[in-house]
Amino acid sequence: MIEAHDWNDECGVFGAVGHPRAAELAYLGLYALQHRGQEGAGIISYDGRRYHEHKKLGMVSDIFSASALRKLHGASAIGHTRYSTTGSTILPNVQPLVAKLRQAVVALAHNGNLVDARMARSVLEDGGAIFQTSMDSEVILHLMARSRHPQIERQIGDALDRIHGAYSLLLLVGDTIYAAKDPRAIRPLCLGSLPGGGWVVASETCALDIVDAGFVREVKAGEIVRVRAGEPPRTVRHAPADADATCIFEAIYFSRPDSHLFGRANGASRVALGHRLAAEAPCPGGEVVISVPDSSNAAAQGYAEASGIPFGHGLIRNHYIGRTFIKPTQEIRDLSARIKYNPVRDVVAGRSVVVVDDSIVRGTTVRKLVAMLREAGAREVHFRVSSAPIIAPCYYGIDTPDASELIAAGSDQEAIRKLVGADTLHYLSLAGMQQAIAGERACGFCTACFDGAYPVPIIERTDKKILEMS
Repeated sequence: MIEAHDWNDECGVFGAVGHPRAAELAYLGLYALQHRGQEGAGIISYDGRRYHEHKKLGMVSDIFSASALRKLHGASAIGHTRYSTTGSTILPNVQPLVAKLRQAVVALAHNGNLVDARMARSVLEDGGAIFQTSMDSEVILHLMARSRHPQIERQIGDALDRIHGAYSLLLLVGDTIYAAKDPRAIRPLCLGSLPGGGWVVASETCALDIVDAGFVREVKAGEIVRVRAGEPPRTVRHAPADADATCIFEAIYFSRPDSHLFGRANGASRVALGHRLAAEAPCPGGEVVISVPDSSNAAAQGYAEASGIPFGHGLIRNHYIGRTFIKPTQEIRDLSARIKYNPVRDVVAGRSVVVVDDSIVRGTTVRKLVAMLREAGAREVHFRVSSAPIIAPCYYGIDTPDASELIAAGSDQEAIRKLVGADTLHYLSLAGMQQAIAGERACGFCTACFDGAYPVPIIERTDKKILEMS
């Protein structure tokens, strides 16, 4: 659970080539990636002669009916499920985007955020470019159109050389998909192989599982990979890449627990976070460990295992309310928080309860949960957080609050404890968090939201509100 959820998920991308029903695979892949965005989704396919497109606002299952999928002919397709980090929630902003360049028609699906999009857009508009959306992603297509190189691969490289930030990209050019990742590998993107031939590319490995594709590898930092039927994926460009700085919150929360990142399933990483949290912040008088479902379940399991305190289901989540972060106003977010969780009195009444959560952002939901548990009869409420304090916003693809809204940016741990009303409160240390996820592996993380050390310099604040106002 990410505070109320005030941290908005990013987007999910999926592509398939070399399969007669590529669009159906894309639909299944987007279904598996639905947790990464709930505002809208789209699929574009190619049948050897023409492109076919279907996209709408809403959830994947509501957008793609059987009749809609039947119209998406072809053996190559890419899809995108969206939560906006730049650009408003309107149909033209639903991806994939399509542009007719000199040599080819190109469809683009983008996960991430460009930190210089507003500046690049202004320069392009001064040069006569006309934008159809308010998204940073469209800048990439305009830069490709400005390239002087005739080859599409060089045009992609030219465009990527002129942008900064986080991007995992899929570009559909006829029967070929180009997969690209930024030089710091901030957002995940992986390759998979289909049993009968063909290839898929996806934001997370859980999307490979749903189409029975085998994991091949992650796309590397700064790499552009050409994926087409009848040949193995081929690297067409290695850009100069700095040390990897993959978003550590992918393992802590964003990616599904059954997806693999940093060499193991995220669920195992979260159990390890709970183990480390129990070592750093024990609770000797605790009588039951509960999670804030569902994203904290594995961390709470790990805490219970390492501490010896029994685990119980002390909070039940209403899965039909939806994720509260997608509600547009604070008033509605508050209402959603009240009906999203319900305490189980038989588990918490009369006991000293240890609550494990994966993060605290604003603190409003934590305060409500602590009050709810006390009303349900909990004798004591001890709050444990399986990540470090969040002190800075993200500019790489997560729509986060300003630093002024982050409770840990202006308060120490004791002040936060008093604000939320817990008997004790402890965060996992930054070093402990990194060590729990990395284990014995050499991993490079982006931890900017925890320490303010941005791996890609923030040239400008490119967020949804600013881009829309401009």
